[in-house]
Amino acid sequence: MKKIFYPMVASLILLTSATMAVNAVDYKIKDGHTIQFKSKDPTGVFKTMKGTIKFDEADLAGSKFDLTFDVSSISTGNGMMNKKAQTAEWFDATKYPQIKFVSTKIVKTGNDYTVTGKLTIKGVTKEKSVPLKVVKSGTDLTFSGSFVVNRMDFKVGKTSDAVPNNMNINYSIPVAKK
Repeated sequence: MKKIFYPMVASLILLTSATMAVNAVDYKIKDGHTIQFKSKDPTGVFKTMKGTIKFDEADLAGSKFDLTFDVSSISTGNGMMNKKAQTAEWFDATKYPQIKFVSTKIVKTGNDYTVTGKLTIKGVTKEKSVPLKVVKSGTDLTFSGSFVVNRMDFKVGKTSDAVPNNMNINYSIPVAKK
């Protein structure tokens, strides 16, 4: 009896834990997203973003953000400034056409979350933790938050009195279940 009983119990435990596992949900990025950078000067947005988002508050280990932003989609409201931002001195859009963020860890912090990941700008990758607020609307979600990026960490431009080193980044990413 013991020879049969123990394997059956082990199989039952394995089957139960497998059915209780929660899988993060795949989301599609909707129109209306904003990735805005602000400082005394310049201020603007990156208009083009794509990527994959998997998220479930009950499965943070299985959740993931893998996002890219096209440098050529920069819009400061000034055509000359947009062109200058794409030069080798600034973002070097020809050599590095995208800014990339790939999460490595998501943790709950109070009512919100912190997403830690690898941020790559102009070929330089740094670990960055980003606050994440989640607002639900039916099955849709909107992720939002604000954080600071020191452009000098990524060799974007040169130190100057005209452009501050720290850029405030505000984002809002509406998503729908796939």
